Amino acid sequence: MAKRIKGVTSRFVALSVVFFLIALTIAPPMQRYFSQRAQISAVEAQIGASKERLQNAEAELARWRDPAYVKSQARNRLHFVLPGERQYIVVGAKSQSQNAADEQNSVADQLPDHAPWYERLISSIQTVATSGAVIETK
Repeated sequence: MAKRIKGVTSRFVALSVVFFLIALTIAPPMQRYFSQRAQISAVEAQIGASKERLQNAEAELARWRDPAYVKSQARNRLHFVLPGERQYIVVGAKSQSQNAADEQNSVADQLPDHAPWYERLISSIQTVATSGAVIETK
């Protein structure tokens, strides 16, 4: 029988050493396996993103092959007109997007909510004075 050394048998020590050696032998391959699985997942995500970009580029190429799309882009971007047409460009007029941006950048949004009312009043007066806006009175 196995000798008992203060409650621990030599058989238990031998099995513990064997399990420890097996764990040391298996640990590096398992670490490589999990790191390679993570790399594979990252590469698959990159492939998916590349496929999506490719589909977007192919869709844009198909749009540019359409003569109507090219014509509309030439009109919008380069202000081309067909023979016999007249194009009018209004100088100094704000577009709808600029008007919306101006509304969002109001004086009330520039000051914190806890600012006193008189600071808001002075700030709005200064904003109007420096904007160069003309106010018509009757």
